[in-house]
Amino acid sequence: MKSALTLAAKDLRVAGRTRDTLLATAFFAGLVLLVLGLALGGDGAARTPGQAAEVAAGAVWTALALAAAVGAGRAFAQEQEAGALEQLLLYPGAHGALYVGKLLGVLGPLLLVAAFTLPAGLVLFGAAGAGRAVPWAALTLLTLLGVVGFAAGTTFYSAITVNLRAREALLPALAFPILVPVVIASVKGTSLLLTGGWTPEVTSWVVFLVAFDLGTVILATLLFPYAVEG
Repeated sequence: MKSALTLAAKDLRVAGRTRDTLLATAFFAGLVLLVLGLALGGDGAARTPGQAAEVAAGAVWTALALAAAVGAGRAFAQEQEAGALEQLLLYPGAHGALYVGKLLGVLGPLLLVAAFTLPAGLVLFGAAGAGRAVPWAALTLLTLLGVVGFAAGTTFYSAITVNLRAREALLPALAFPILVPVVIASVKGTSLLLTGGWTPEVTSWVVFLVAFDLGTVILATLLFPYAVEG
């Protein structure tokens, strides 16, 4: 964990100084929301609360899923472009710590993007505002679990595709099929929270996300040495 936290602190310092990954991720998420808003906008007042919640949830999690692929694509690219990836792998300690550190480094900017994407998407598609009560605490928990799932999957596949020429195209193609359960659980949980608050069905989706996140992080940590060496 000391190695993982050291690597994560380094990545977060670099991200804070350059801001290229954060700006690219935020711009991409905002662009996806804008495009979906223009395509699905129509007469927002004519939608029922349930329809507005479903559209908003789908748009927000589409933007976050694509933004996660953009952010994780830079997780190992910096070291690879500088010729430092092999030296990083030679450091003492388990290779799994490298994955955990990179995951934490990807998670920081992605959570910042989610902090603006979620309220912006809900307002844009009519699921928040105009006197509508929004369970922000429950939505924050669900968003955290969903973003962790996205970051865990995309960071692992970023290590697999970092040395490939078409890594920007292959990363989402490989990662998204694995992340389909996270997308479904996040969209369903968000729409249910917006329409009926916390219900037993929401609890089921939250438990599923917790299990998925833990399983993905543990499995990716164990398989990471084979991913970077293969």
